[in-house]
Amino acid sequence: MNLEALADFNLVAAHGGFGRAGRISGRSKATLSRHVSELEHSLGVRLIERGSQSLRLTDEGRSLHERTDGLLSEIVEAGEAIVLGASTPRGRLRVSAPVVFAHVALPRIATRFALAYPEVKLEIVAEDRRVDPVEDGYDLVIRIDPSPDERLIGRRFLIDERLIVALPHMPRPQAAPDGGPRPVKAVLLSATSPNVVWRMKSDLEGEVLFKPEAILRFSSLLMVRDAVLAGAGAALLPKLLVAGEIEAGRIVCWGTHAGPSVEIWALQSSRRLIGAKVRAFLDVMERAFPTRVFAPAP
Repeated sequence: MNLEALADFNLVAAHGGFGRAGRISGRSKATLSRHVSELEHSLGVRLIERGSQSLRLTDEGRSLHERTDGLLSEIVEAGEAIVLGASTPRGRLRVSAPVVFAHVALPRIATRFALAYPEVKLEIVAEDRRVDPVEDGYDLVIRIDPSPDERLIGRRFLIDERLIVALPHMPRPQAAPDGGPRPVKAVLLSATSPNVVWRMKSDLEGEVLFKPEAILRFSSLLMVRDAVLAGAGAALLPKLLVAGEIEAGRIVCWGTHAGPSVEIWALQSSRRLIGAKVRAFLDVMERAFPTRVFAPAP
């Protein structure tokens, strides 16, 4: 079995398609497709069903991916450890992360890492600007819904969702007489379009539309959340940011936004090998979210 072809198949399977796998890895779609076809030919089975709009693993493909992906990763990691000459994480590790994620999740994760790897000097910078790992001196960059960038490689480690939330005593708007979006007093981000409409999934009513009327605008989601807690209005916020407030009963969730999920990725320069300290940090971070879907800590 050609291990390079197997690695490319697992790359495509992990990312759900040739295009996304190519963008993440920097490899061409044509090369990935050829290697998968060669692997299918050598095994004599179809591994991927290719549709016009989507890609689906066959039962044989799913079984092969589940049984070999971890083994290949271990082989790659063993080789990297030898090349890098460091099986024990040590040295300086700089991580850039979005402000909300840094404040909500990283203190707990960073503490676990620091206690487990005392020879690593960890520095986390909370910032929302777009950084370059090489030019800005970062070993790892955490981004939310990142655009494809051939200079970066990495993996998605968390999926979050957006919730429409408000104080418990704030009445949820009833259906508008004309059947249009329901107006609601809201707190918005500064960059939100004045024509925005919130689409909420509802088990009882299907999709419900709200027209947020801005009472306040802020540049930070943390400020938006605090304004909701102060009674300014409803808001559309990531579950990661408000799960604790909902659990404590300080705010309530009207429903889940019908838009796409929020993907959180850990990325680094494609010109660098994944060192022991970066790999260790990723492992600690992924263990904090074992289901890859955000849920509040117990």
